[in-house]
Amino acid sequence: MISSLIFMATMVLTGIPTAILFIPWCWLTGNVLPLYKGTRFMLSSSCRLAGVRFETEGRDRIPGDRACIFMSNHVSNLDPPALISLIPGRTSAFMKRALMNLPVLGTGFRQGEFIAVDRSGSPEAARESVAAAQRVLAKGVHITVFVEGTRSPDGRMLPFKKGPFFLAMAAGAPVIPVSIYGSEKILGKGSLRMHPGIMHVVFHPAIDPAAFATREELTQAVRAAIASGLPEWMRR
Repeated sequence: MISSLIFMATMVLTGIPTAILFIPWCWLTGNVLPLYKGTRFMLSSSCRLAGVRFETEGRDRIPGDRACIFMSNHVSNLDPPALISLIPGRTSAFMKRALMNLPVLGTGFRQGEFIAVDRSGSPEAARESVAAAQRVLAKGVHITVFVEGTRSPDGRMLPFKKGPFFLAMAAGAPVIPVSIYGSEKILGKGSLRMHPGIMHVVFHPAIDPAAFATREELTQAVRAAIASGLPEWMRR
C-alpha cells in the first residue's frame, strides 16, 4: 500500500503545479509542449518513486521522421502512464468520452489532442474518431492505442478491436507493435494496491500497413509481433 500512496502523492504534488502553470500557458500561446513535458515528468516520477522500474527494448526501432501508431496489449492501469512517458516525441491516445469532460483533466486532454471514443458502437462515432486521429497524425503527433480495448483480466491476450486497424490502413502511418508485461503484477486489474517491480516494454520494428492487402492480414501481423515479446503464458 505504501507504493500506492507514494504514487498518488507524487501525482498530486507534481500534477497541480503542472496544471496551474501550463494549461493557461497553452490557452495563451497555443503551445502544448510545456504541458505535455510536465505531464510526462509527473507520470515517470510517480512510477519511479513508487518503485516501478522500466526495462525497455527497441526504442531505437521507432522512426524519427514521421508520426506512428503505437499498438499495445493492455494488462494494467499502469500501462497508459508508463507507455506515454516512454514514447519519444508527443503522442495522443484514444480515451473514453466521459474522461474528456472531467474538470481540469479534461481540459488537459483536449489541449493534448487526445481523441474521444464513443463506446456506443455507432458507425458514425467510429468514423469521427478515425477522422480525428488522422488529423492528429497529419500534424506529426503519434497515436497510442491499446488494441484489446480493455485490460486483460488475467494477462492473456484478448481479441483485438477493428478500429485501430481501419485507422492504420486509412492513414498509412507506420504501426509500432508494443509488448507490455510485468505491470499486471505491479497493479493488477480491480486492485488499488501497487507493488514495486519491473515493467517490461518492448517496441517492435515498424509495420507498413501498405504491405498488407486486408485489415485482417495487418491485424494478424501486429498480433504476432506483440505476442513474440510476451511470456508464453500470456500468448495463449
